[in-house]
This record gives sequence, structure tokens and C-alpha cells, in this order.
Amino acid sequence: MKKPIRVLIAKPGLDGHDRGAIVVAHALRDAGFEVIYTGIRQTPEQIAATAVQEDVRAVGLSCLSGAHLRLFPRVVEILREKGAGDILVFGGGIVPEEDIPRLKEAGIAAVFGPGTMTAEIIDYLRRSIT
Repeated sequence: MKKPIRVLIAKPGLDGHDRGAIVVAHALRDAGFEVIYTGIRQTPEQIAATAVQEDVRAVGLSCLSGAHLRLFPRVVEILREKGAGDILVFGGGIVPEEDIPRLKEAGIAAVFGPGTMTAEIIDYLRRSIT
């Protein structure tokens, strides 16, 4: 039996709206992933520490506050500092199209906007995590 892929879903910053993150967490769980959800108002340091402690293969970040250009890359930076740069980091929320190339340059593997079908996220993770 194949071991399930462990994924951390987190809400960095002061954004308190977590409905989308919870929907993604439930969809991943229902698809056979092992999901850890940190809850709202997490710092990048807390998220990275949890990702390392929980030995996850991916971290999904959700941001609706507009702070994605600061928060998402910081999580990647800290993971690299901790020797966990191989953890796939993906994002979602309200992210303007023009910000996506900057996020990808900073190490964010993919960005899923509002209206993305959860099946697309599931398929992406299954293809990207070996």
C-alpha cells in the first residue's frame, strides 16, 4: 500500500477568511492525501517550522489580503534555510495575474485562483510530487 502524500495547508498573515483553504484541505483529504491544516493568522516562520516538523511533501498557502508577494516567498526562503527546499509550495487566493510570474520566480510552484476546480489542484499535486 502506497503511503499518502502529506500536505500542509496554511493561511499566512492577518487574513482571517479561510473558507477556500478549508475547501482545498477537505478535497485533498477526500482524494487520499494526508492533510495538516494550521488555521488562520500563521507567520511564515510558523508555517515553515510546521512543514518541517510534519515532514510534508507540499505546502499550500492561501492569501486574500494582498500580502502574497511578501508572505509566500518568505515561506519558501525559510524552508530553504531549514534544508527543506524540496518541499513544493503552491498558493491560492486573490492573486493578480501580473503577480504570478514574480511568485514563480520566488519559488512558488503554482498559483490557483478563485474558481479553480479542486480536481485541478489534486491532479497538479499528484503529477508534481513523485
